Amino acid sequence: SRRALAGAIAAVAVVALAGGAIGAVVADSARVLTTSTVRIADAPDNVLRPDNPVGEVARRVQPAVVNIQVSTPSARGEGSGIVIDPQGYIVTNNHVVTMDGAADRADIDVIFPDGSRAAAEMVGRDPATDLAVLKVEDVQNLTVATLGNSDDVQVGEQVIAIGSPLGLARTVTEGIVSATRRPIALGESTSDGDVVIDAIQTDAAINPGNSGGPLIDGTGAVIGINTSIFTQSGGSIGLGFAIPVNDVRDIATSLMTEGSVRHATIGVNARKADNGAVEGAEIVNVREGSPAQSGGLREGDVVTRVGERRVRSSDELVVAVRRAGADVDVPVEVIRGGSRVELTVRPTLG
Repeated sequence: SRRALAGAIAAVAVVALAGGAIGAVVADSARVLTTSTVRIADAPDNVLRPDNPVGEVARRVQPAVVNIQVSTPSARGEGSGIVIDPQGYIVTNNHVVTMDGAADRADIDVIFPDGSRAAAEMVGRDPATDLAVLKVEDVQNLTVATLGNSDDVQVGEQVIAIGSPLGLARTVTEGIVSATRRPIALGESTSDGDVVIDAIQTDAAINPGNSGGPLIDGTGAVIGINTSIFTQSGGSIGLGFAIPVNDVRDIATSLMTEGSVRHATIGVNARKADNGAVEGAEIVNVREGSPAQSGGLREGDVVTRVGERRVRSSDELVVAVRRAGADVDVPVEVIRGGSRVELTVRPTLG
């Protein structure tokens, strides 16, 4: 309507006038504030910066952290890794070197902090724990990461993550340990051969590309290898998970000396018990001739404890059996028909 149009024109006029008025005030103020004797003070050279333990630790560890680029004729991916031996051995995630399982064979390049690059060969990988070891040849003066003791990690202690999120090499983030011994399945977990880690949980920002990089304690020691996040957006929401370094050390040693790893198993498929009456891992089936069958486990049993470890899910069952080890008698507690039953199972290497 003509009235609406007139109102719109009036509004535009008001806005324009307001802008003009503001401009006039600013211009006038500028004339008052200008001077020919401006002196901008610089901080004295002898002022001490406050202690920055995160920066100091990061600078010490960064030379041992590498960027890993993986490629095939049709795809490319990248992640992080750490140098664990002066002979050129590097540990990273299995899902980094296989591009989340899309490539059994790929070209792998390692980019060092100084920008130099070297081709890497696959030494071995362990899909069950999402770890892999690479080796580079003829690279001198490698900085080797210090591996700590993940059994000593305490909830609440400060940690640092270093890696190449989204290809941004040498990115440092900090946070705390949110939880330890957190069983996390990297994919659907139904059997004791699935990819499950007994993770360190952290709120340090971890994003795609951090995988394979270190989680570091306040002394500069590696306490875990960052591997996964829980997210609804594709980025960090403060729920990151790392493989404990004690597991990394054992698995990497096996890969470097034997080229493969075997884990303790009892030969069952299980799922999280969902009847509401009891928490545990409900046995879905027991394999013929397995340690579970020999030990008396039955379909429908709900496993609630393996050795000293409480079991609340199928993920925790996998971790508990692996922690118990092979060729030793392990007490197993189950709920069967509403009653508690004590069994003894002897895991074997799968």
